[in-house]
Amino acid sequence: MNALTPKPWIQAIAPYVPGRATTDDGRKVHKLSSNENPLGTSPEARAAFIAAAATLDRYPDAGAAALREAIAAKFGIEADRVIHGTGSDELLHLAAGAFAGQGDEVLYVRYGFSVYPIAARRVGAVPVEADDADYATDVDALLAKVTSKTRVVFIANPNNPTGTYTSRDELARIHAALPADCLLVVDQAYTEYLEPEDDDGALDLARTAANVLVTRTFSKIHGLAAERIGWAYGPATVVQAMHKIRAPFNVSTAGQAAAVAALNADDFVRASHDHNLEWRSWFEGEIAKMGNAGLRAIPSKANFILITFSGKLTAEEAYHGLMERGYIVRWLPNQGLGHGLRITIGTEDEIRGIAWALHDMIGEAD
Repeated sequence: MNALTPKPWIQAIAPYVPGRATTDDGRKVHKLSSNENPLGTSPEARAAFIAAAATLDRYPDAGAAALREAIAAKFGIEADRVIHGTGSDELLHLAAGAFAGQGDEVLYVRYGFSVYPIAARRVGAVPVEADDADYATDVDALLAKVTSKTRVVFIANPNNPTGTYTSRDELARIHAALPADCLLVVDQAYTEYLEPEDDDGALDLARTAANVLVTRTFSKIHGLAAERIGWAYGPATVVQAMHKIRAPFNVSTAGQAAAVAALNADDFVRASHDHNLEWRSWFEGEIAKMGNAGLRAIPSKANFILITFSGKLTAEEAYHGLMERGYIVRWLPNQGLGHGLRITIGTEDEIRGIAWALHDMIGEAD
């Protein structure tokens, strides 16, 4: 008798590896590995979350009506074309699950978000990786990989883990070149960290095009990572298909309430954006000072920086050295980035401290 085995496309999945929260010896130190908001969560969202404890005995609203309506009002879009998810991760999986399957292809750029190939393989589709352009999306290389089998294209903007950005014109060029039976998914998990002039136009595309979906999350700038709340907007036919395979009651009552409140916490979001811009710029300047030692900061528009190492100090050595000094960052050899570290923009003290630690390790390497 044959042993029970998973489907071959499931066996081929390399599981998602989250950012670490403790050191090799179990210590809890400064965590700069998961792109969390160093300012925490807005008072409005915290209060709404606590108030929801009064209804712990009841299932949440399966349709998240209040949340979808609040999102629609905030962004000037239609509530019935908004779908909620357990973080934007669930929505990425739903997009692949609704529109790709065995024999199909799911396309994304090299150094893209690691969930994309998992979402593809989960449904038996073939993940296809396009070459990058200095860690950013190479539009021509991406379009060269489109075939008659391509059913979903994932673009993170800004991209994770590189922080790079695809302009409005380039995104429109990608969409214009895709066949009508291919869904373009624009993953905007970090869009709130962009400047107004950097709007990539994805929401406008999703409003008018029949094959564009935009995903967003409350985990990053809104500081609700623990509650896992995401949303997506797209054509009614796309959203309806995703609803068919969405888990019921997938966002908790407290999560829905906190997210609604977070949408109106404009002062907190602005402060989070400004803090990130200030200390990301400062940190990039410090890394530039270490250029002679082989360190380079990839230009970022997100709440993290990818630093590459090409000198005596290697990324792996820096990863462990920072951990010894009290900082956990993200080393990504499983994504072809064994030569780089992704570092979240933390508090002022954390960013100053980690810059000092890198300077110190360079001195030791010399």
